[in-house]
Amino acid sequence: MSGTTTAGAALRRRAAGAGANRWVVLVVLCVSLLLVAVDATVLHVAVPAVSEDLRPGGIELLWIVDVYPLVCASLLILFGTLGDRVGRRRVLLLGYALFGLASGMAALADNAQVLIVARALLGVGGAMIMPATLSILRQVFPERRERALAIGIWSAVAAVGAAVGPLLGGFLLEHFWWGSVFLVNIPLMLVSLPVGRLLLPESKGDGTGPWDVVGALMAATGLFGVVLGVKRLGGGEPVWSMFTLVPLVVGAALLAGFVRRQRRRAHPLVDLRMFARPAFSTSVGCIVLAMLALVGLELIAAQYLQLVLGLSPLETGLRLLPLTFAAMAAGLAGARLLRRFGPRRMVCAGFCLTAFAVVLLTAMGRTDQCALMLAAFVLLGFGLETTLFGAYESMLSEAPPEQAGGAAAIGETSYQLGAGIGIALLGSVMNAAYAPGLSGVPGVPESASSSAGHSLGEAYEVAAQLGGTAGVALRHAARDAFVHGLHVTLLVSAGLLLLGAVMALRLPRVMQCEAAPVEVPAQRGAEESRVSV
Repeated sequence: MSGTTTAGAALRRRAAGAGANRWVVLVVLCVSLLLVAVDATVLHVAVPAVSEDLRPGGIELLWIVDVYPLVCASLLILFGTLGDRVGRRRVLLLGYALFGLASGMAALADNAQVLIVARALLGVGGAMIMPATLSILRQVFPERRERALAIGIWSAVAAVGAAVGPLLGGFLLEHFWWGSVFLVNIPLMLVSLPVGRLLLPESKGDGTGPWDVVGALMAATGLFGVVLGVKRLGGGEPVWSMFTLVPLVVGAALLAGFVRRQRRRAHPLVDLRMFARPAFSTSVGCIVLAMLALVGLELIAAQYLQLVLGLSPLETGLRLLPLTFAAMAAGLAGARLLRRFGPRRMVCAGFCLTAFAVVLLTAMGRTDQCALMLAAFVLLGFGLETTLFGAYESMLSEAPPEQAGGAAAIGETSYQLGAGIGIALLGSVMNAAYAPGLSGVPGVPESASSSAGHSLGEAYEVAAQLGGTAGVALRHAARDAFVHGLHVTLLVSAGLLLLGAVMALRLPRVMQCEAAPVEVPAQRGAEESRVSV
């Protein structure tokens, strides 16, 4: 029996790899993901140089920064499901080409409008690449044990990309002009395109029924509106503002219409019956909650390190590196942990460990406690990556092979929405706890206190303008209020993480490695076949 199972697994792997070593395929997919992850953060350090060179207006500068994640998040479902229909490898290679062309356009942009268009095209390319990498991984590794290891490596690479972006951007800016942060993508894409075409296997769903173009546009437009509204809330805009409320309402209405349309169609764009499976719906909820609780903390932590402790941007990035290294370690160890403890205990323990790390950070004050932060950031990175790894692996394994692109797109969209909502929610909590601490500061006019209540950076500017004892008093009060707000935000985040731990109890107790018939993706020019264990 065991010999038959082993032979069947080997046959599935040979067919899924389409003649290429599956681990080489994983390397190609990880390079793709690394480029997209780096590009999401590499521009952050280049914003001052872009502002000085192109002189964009305030609104234009916001769009330069935000249009990439906004477009990318909006189109994930569209291109994920399109890959299921026309071929995931085909969509991925088109994404490579577009990403390379848009990078050249961004590097050579001579005005803000061209740069905004180029960043939007980069978002389109990113939306083509991200779900395709995960869905191809699902096909190339049909055996769950190996797939778990592959997903661990994939998620570790994602963690590296997010951390390397600002460091790479800072290095390039010290030696070249700001366009070099985009130009570096081109040689990598020139290599990835022919290598991907040669090595990556083609795969797609069953292809029955027409592709729902109207549904795809409804999903893209609805997500665009919701993500735009959430980003405006995260930027401090009031919820009743027309430019915040209208995108949220219209986006939510379109998404509700999209769900209703998919339920009525014989061949839906996204099979919503996947959400009826507890493991799939719970995994998606865990991804949202993990990002909801933590992504806003990264921004607040960066402000704390720079504005309260007075660290430079480079020192801040280096201080956060242990979090990234711990996340990498968790990703590489994730497959073994999943086999030993199962999805339920692994994700639940990840949430609890992360919540403990967040509570530990409440001991931070106005003085630098390097050892405390080092320990907390290591626990935070390991716990977060453990949670996300277990959730992504369970979600992808629960989805049918023919829906791999749609499932991957749902996971990535959940990640993006959780991140956006987290910035808005935790930012609001932070502001609500911070602003009252600046009222009634001796010698400080009410108008100055009101301006200082917008952010700690603005409080320092107002304090410098006031000068004297009033300025010193305002600076000290703002710092104390920020630390208090940080503690409140950390406790709220810990509560959300514990809620995620309770949610994770719906996941399967053990990792089911033996499944029913596994669909094997077609090799080029060959018909699809099915192999049963």
